[in-house]
Amino acid sequence: MRFKGLDLNLLVALNALMTERKLTAAARSINLSQPAMSAAIARLRAYFNDELFVMQQRRLVPTPRAEALAPAVREALLQIQLSVIAWDPLVPAESNRRFRIVLSDFMTLVFFEKVIKRVAREAPGVSFELLHINDDPDERLRSGDLDFLIFPDQFMSAAHPSAKLFEEKLVCVGCPNNQQLRGKLSLERFMSLGHVAAMFGRTLKPSIEQWLLLEHGFKRRIEIVVQGFNAIPMLLQGTNRIATLPLRLVRHFEPTIRLQIVDHPLPSLWFTEAVQWPLLHNSDPGSIWMREIMFQEASRMEAPAESSADIDTPMFDSVAAEWCAA
Repeated sequence: MRFKGLDLNLLVALNALMTERKLTAAARSINLSQPAMSAAIARLRAYFNDELFVMQQRRLVPTPRAEALAPAVREALLQIQLSVIAWDPLVPAESNRRFRIVLSDFMTLVFFEKVIKRVAREAPGVSFELLHINDDPDERLRSGDLDFLIFPDQFMSAAHPSAKLFEEKLVCVGCPNNQQLRGKLSLERFMSLGHVAAMFGRTLKPSIEQWLLLEHGFKRRIEIVVQGFNAIPMLLQGTNRIATLPLRLVRHFEPTIRLQIVDHPLPSLWFTEAVQWPLLHNSDPGSIWMREIMFQEASRMEAPAESSADIDTPMFDSVAAEWCAA
């Protein structure tokens, strides 16, 4: 089919080439032979009067013209998929849908594990691809590469729908033998101790506790950075280092890794975990079904037992002001 002289099938080929960056892989992804994909490239070059791709170290590197075309082509194909081609009604027991979800190891352990177990009972053919947090999750949502992001709501984009899941509290933890955590932890001592912190992606995006501290002008002495929360409890053992972790995660590790828990010197360090999905998936029956399962499982989450030291304290801004003035 041609539109203004362009064979629209070539847009599918162009999108595959931009995604895969290898001729054979791109051809395979859209069920073309390698000679047919080579012919598609030749026709694309002739139509746009541009090389579009050059070969470098066995990879196809797009030209500026191809880079400029890619977003519009991807958007057009997504609109056709989601608006013109009707979504099939989802029958959970018969579905083989695969959901791609970006979330932290913390949320995998304390929340999404429950979702997976429930789906295994109700829709055994449904599968999941749980992905690491990367540097540009918003772009992956926009491109339709993901079904869901599960993040603290502070990190959600305004360009796509989202909904809250549950509230979570941050606490300070350390080795049970860490004498620095005996008694009430002052802000001065908290700032003076070495910290273990989780950061994500190549650019080391801060996790929620680091973001909250930076937002209020606090910079800790971070001595160890890890790409996730799960490694932190073991790295505290036998040291005077401390970490700030979600309370539910600390309780999850309690049966296997002992940690000393103290209240954070900055009170009311709470955040809200939320889920976000692409705008174009808003009416997708499969997305709606999975959202409802997540909402139901989140509503059943029990609040974790508070630390024994939990007491009423002044508001965060008052403490912050005192520290900044010191």
